[in-house]
Amino acid sequence: MVPDERPASVDVTGLLHVWSDGDERAFDRLIPLIYDELHRMALRYLARERADISMQPTGLVNEVCLRMLGWDPVRWQNRGHFYGVSAQMMRRVLVDIARKRRAARRGGADVVHIPVEDVDLPAEEPDADLVALDGALEELAAEDARKAQVVELRFFAGLSMEDVAQTLGISLRTAHNDWAFARAWLYRALTSGSGSR
Repeated sequence: MVPDERPASVDVTGLLHVWSDGDERAFDRLIPLIYDELHRMALRYLARERADISMQPTGLVNEVCLRMLGWDPVRWQNRGHFYGVSAQMMRRVLVDIARKRRAARRGGADVVHIPVEDVDLPAEEPDADLVALDGALEELAAEDARKAQVVELRFFAGLSMEDVAQTLGISLRTAHNDWAFARAWLYRALTSGSGSR
């Protein structure tokens, strides 16, 4: 869930806009206001990972910040948009790690896994391969980008359905419908193997 609205939220949105306008110093002022929430997001991501992953929450946050600084200026809409993009970047970092592990072991069994109970996988398959989930999300995005964004914001960023709807500019009912469709779509893709690459 996006952090409770408090006076700092106005500062965050304002600093995001200033940063979007090209003032890199705004990022330095932004970090203390957003760091705790980014760290909580990283903890949620890493809690889904296997115990042998070497990345710590602080490292994941730092990697996301470095990637954001390397981007061309982004036009940040609001806090929800920022946290949604941050969640997507965290997923990308972990997928990159999983792909490197897989390549290093030539497809060995020691790849990064995350539980996806929220996607309603069958009971006999409690973990899904992160690379397969990423592939399935990319396929879903090719068919319906908004539904894939709902998954990223809800499952990976941990936003409430109300925050997902607000971030995407859709009604709460549409957000719930998209979430239900995306869960069913991912279930089919992951259990049939079409989502793996």
